[in-house]
Amino acid sequence: MLVRDAMTRHVITISMDATLGEVQQVFEAAAFHHLIVTEDGRVVGVLSDRDLLQNLSPFVGKLGEQARDIARLKRKVHQVMSRHLRSVTPDTPLAEAGEIMIRDRIGCLPVVGNGGRPEGILSIRDVARVTVDILKDAGLGEAA
Repeated sequence: MLVRDAMTRHVITISMDATLGEVQQVFEAAAFHHLIVTEDGRVVGVLSDRDLLQNLSPFVGKLGEQARDIARLKRKVHQVMSRHLRSVTPDTPLAEAGEIMIRDRIGCLPVVGNGGRPEGILSIRDVARVTVDILKDAGLGEAA
């Protein structure tokens, strides 16, 4: 089985110069946990909802909010994104991609095509979903 068989094809990308406030709005509007960061249409990084939470003040929108809390929303994506990018192609074996994610302790891999352009994203949830389907098809998904 290949990455193309399990990846999520609908990809949301964001610019390196987008603000964390913009990222917050995207995550609030969508039901996913990772954004692919692009520059000139090429994948250059990943930003997770956890990256966002680590860089926001817990006081934003609260009674104790201060100017410095709001200022954190103006930070740029390139200041907090994961730059040590691991990626795969649609033709990468799914088992190999899963091993990368486990070994490197990462929650997703951008799926890139020609010229480093994003074609999809493979999350650990995608790998788990396929694994569960395979176990069920093999009759191993039933409780003993």
